[in-house]
Amino acid sequence: GNIGEQVLKELLTQFLPRNTFKLQHRFKAGGIVDAVIITEAGLIPIDSKFPMENFKKMYATEDVKEKKALEKDFTNDVKKHIDAISLKYILTHEGTIDFALMYIPSESVYYEIVNNESLYEYSSKKRVLAVSPMTFYAFLRSILIGFEGQKISQQAHNILANLRSVQQEYSKANENLETLSRHITNSYNMMTQVITSFDKLGQQIKNTNQISPENNVKNTDLNLPSEKNLS
Repeated sequence: GNIGEQVLKELLTQFLPRNTFKLQHRFKAGGIVDAVIITEAGLIPIDSKFPMENFKKMYATEDVKEKKALEKDFTNDVKKHIDAISLKYILTHEGTIDFALMYIPSESVYYEIVNNESLYEYSSKKRVLAVSPMTFYAFLRSILIGFEGQKISQQAHNILANLRSVQQEYSKANENLETLSRHITNSYNMMTQVITSFDKLGQQIKNTNQISPENNVKNTDLNLPSEKNLS
């Protein structure tokens, strides 16, 4: 959580003017969100505390049954976290926009979530948008452009739609990369097998060339008739 907050702070400080965001924003209801981006359309809440424990366990175990159970636990953890963000930070009566950002500090965890159909639909329903370091960067760039034109109120929905497109393209690119990786691995394995076969063939040819006349079998060894018997 502390690492996520620190990275979030660095990203906001690096890309946005200091007066356009606030850290540790306290709502009247008592909740404190890690950060908000201040726009003409309202405050965009950003939460950076993410449940990682079951995700780490899921990828650490090699037991299929245990992995399946941990995957279910991880899904439930994320849904509970989404519920908490939606309930505590999407407060339009306190000036927020009708969606919040769930910052995930790991690309691998983010990929796991956006490719889980039930989680993706659940987060959309709750108006909580998952962002990774890469996609959050794209989001901040969109926000910055909006600040420069002072058109955030008109562009808010377009920004959200563009970010969802980035998520989809991210998934496609990762799938293509995995396919390419499998093809490269298969090609490498086949080349290794071919080289091994040629090495064995070369050794056999070498052994054949090393046979000397002294090692030839004599006629008597084959019980062939001698010249005397032939006459």
